[in-house]
Amino acid sequence: MCIYAPWALSHQHFTNVNNSFYINNVLAFGTSVSSKKHIKIVQPFLNKLLKQNGYWNFDLEDCDNILRVETQRLSAGFICETLQSQGFYCEELL
Repeated sequence: MCIYAPWALSHQHFTNVNNSFYINNVLAFGTSVSSKKHIKIVQPFLNKLLKQNGYWNFDLEDCDNILRVETQRLSAGFICETLQSQGFYCEELL
């Protein structure tokens, strides 16, 4: 079950803003977020981080509880720190 902002998976997406194209990186993380209740805890933090500059979703059917983030600006380390500050395990998948 994918939760929130589902989109096709690739390593880069292109965004057209005011006739300028920006490359969005797709980052994947293994997490301990394992339920809709957990998602509701981290949702405000992920929404605040990404604002209008990206998307995120969780795949809770995967054994690693995958978080996928599409962003132009955020680093994997910053996203991990955000989830860890809420008490969840988070590690970038390479």
